[in-house]
Amino acid sequence: MNESKNLDATSPPRWLAGAGELAMVVAASTNNAIGKDNKLLWTLPNDLKFFKNITWGFPVIMGRKSFAAINKPLPGRTNIVITRQPGWAAEGAITAADLDEAIAKAAETNAKQIFIIGGGEIYRQSMAIADTIYITRVHAVLDGDTYFPEIPEREW
Repeated sequence: MNESKNLDATSPPRWLAGAGELAMVVAASTNNAIGKDNKLLWTLPNDLKFFKNITWGFPVIMGRKSFAAINKPLPGRTNIVITRQPGWAAEGAITAADLDEAIAKAAETNAKQIFIIGGGEIYRQSMAIADTIYITRVHAVLDGDTYFPEIPEREW
């Protein structure tokens, strides 16, 4: 499912000149679970193919735990990792202290789209400023320790 936000005068301003469209990509269960113990709760080959195709060539922004779960930079994309750990670094990844810095670094690539790919806290921070959500709904209620935030229907 692809949901796009209709921006109006009450929406947050596009506070970062030059930033491309900000899109979130997520697979979430009916109860919005997205992971447990730093792992996805399922393997969906078609969804992974969709994820690869849609994000290929664009910057992806993720939290440090999401990067650790992937265990390597995603090829064909600028990988930007948000971390509060000073001095943390990973080969093939650009680090940022917060979402604003991550978006600013992604904007430097002049990409027309920037993708938020997790985890739960990064999705929460992005909800008010994202332009699009690409969501794969897994029709099951699952026990997780990481959840995608509720989508505010008035805004989407």
